[in-house]
Amino acid sequence: MRPPGRMTARLALPLALGLLAAGCSTLTSVKQTLFGGGDQPTAGQPGFVTGFIGEVVADEPRAALAGKEILSGGGSAADAAVAVAMSLAVTLPSRAGLGGGGACLAYTVDRNKVAKGVPEAIMFVPPPVRSVGGDRPAAVPMLARGMFLLHARHGRLKFEPLVQKAEQLARYGVPVSSALARDLVLVSGPLFADPAARAVFGPSGVPLTQGQGLLQPDLAATMAQLRVAGVGDLYLGVMARKLEQASPAAGVPIGIADLQGALPSIAAPVLVPFGDDSVAFPPTEGGVGAAAALMSLKSQPADAQSAFARSIAAAERWRQGGVNSDQVLNSPPAAPADVPLYPASTTFATLDPDGNAVVCALTMNNLFGTGRIVPGLGFLAAASPTTVTPPLLAMALAWSGHAFHAEAGGSGQAGASLAAAAALSTALRSGQPMQTPVPDPGRANVIICPRYLPGSESVCAAAPDPRETGLATGGGS
Repeated sequence: MRPPGRMTARLALPLALGLLAAGCSTLTSVKQTLFGGGDQPTAGQPGFVTGFIGEVVADEPRAALAGKEILSGGGSAADAAVAVAMSLAVTLPSRAGLGGGGACLAYTVDRNKVAKGVPEAIMFVPPPVRSVGGDRPAAVPMLARGMFLLHARHGRLKFEPLVQKAEQLARYGVPVSSALARDLVLVSGPLFADPAARAVFGPSGVPLTQGQGLLQPDLAATMAQLRVAGVGDLYLGVMARKLEQASPAAGVPIGIADLQGALPSIAAPVLVPFGDDSVAFPPTEGGVGAAAALMSLKSQPADAQSAFARSIAAAERWRQGGVNSDQVLNSPPAAPADVPLYPASTTFATLDPDGNAVVCALTMNNLFGTGRIVPGLGFLAAASPTTVTPPLLAMALAWSGHAFHAEAGGSGQAGASLAAAAALSTALRSGQPMQTPVPDPGRANVIICPRYLPGSESVCAAAPDPRETGLATGGGS
């Protein structure tokens, strides 16, 4: 807390002395009135943490600010990650949503600030719907279950308030970001073929532009139901039945059997050494591709082209049935003649003052998924992975012994894996986040503590990709 100004102190002293005879309760009241002692935020409220609160970086500013609020209230990196992910489902529905999914890496320290072990991968990649019918094959919604598992493993605050910010953004509206506006221009034609999508994203018949208000009342109601009834309601309860009944009307049938059988999982990460650090990657196409790219950059830091080719080759080998990451990484196949058309994604990263860290990649398996909003529920159904090449969910997290060092998430279709590897490699070598942009078409978000955390939090820093309009926020409160 900042000390009171000199003028305030000069006025307070004679007043307090004059009330000495009035008793302790009166003095306490004076202290609270003059110095704010009675209005201190409690756990969960912004301002509860003073000093260094941690870092958040995301592709969409308002989602990043939602994460900052949670850190300021004493939440863990996982708590902040839940708030960011659920907010992205509102503010950047082209790339994240309740109908989609993704993957995260989570690193947690204990009360003595000693690493519990290696980071773990939280996997909630949306599987294909098995229901018959419909003209637009969909994926099973996985974001809510994935965030619930992340929170159950690494959360500190209650889950319900972490959803509330997203609910408010959907109900009261949010200005369209430049990222969403750009995505809308790219796919407004097919997207507006769905009346529900057109009503949300182009009520006047043309795509919403940057700064215009985006209102999503049905999505707000769904978020409220998740907050009140719990995530299980979307998979086993009233919302599950509503989803099964309403989704066929949009041509994206999703059955209760699909919902019940789709569960997130915990997986061991792919590990690669880098200097004194260990670097973890998720066991996904993008994660294995990023690991291959980092190995290439480790020996040839200036050769981005070779690192890209190696990342794509490793990702394709993994997609085609590779189950042993060591074999894929140590004997990478030749790069494919044609680089596959990978879907879009978005990434974010969080860090709390204790050194707990989370980095995630989210996707709808296509810009705006299927392009169909489930009637009454307000969220877009993600595209089935049977109809598109799986996205490169690429991220990396470096730590050493008992402390966090850096993390990076990469997006940009085929360039996602190289982006994650290049951003992390540059940060570890320079001690700065995003010292140079990653190679096109990749984009990245980075957090680094060059002296590690626990350690010297005063030098931790975060940065979004300088070519985009994301936001890094946090630091000292």
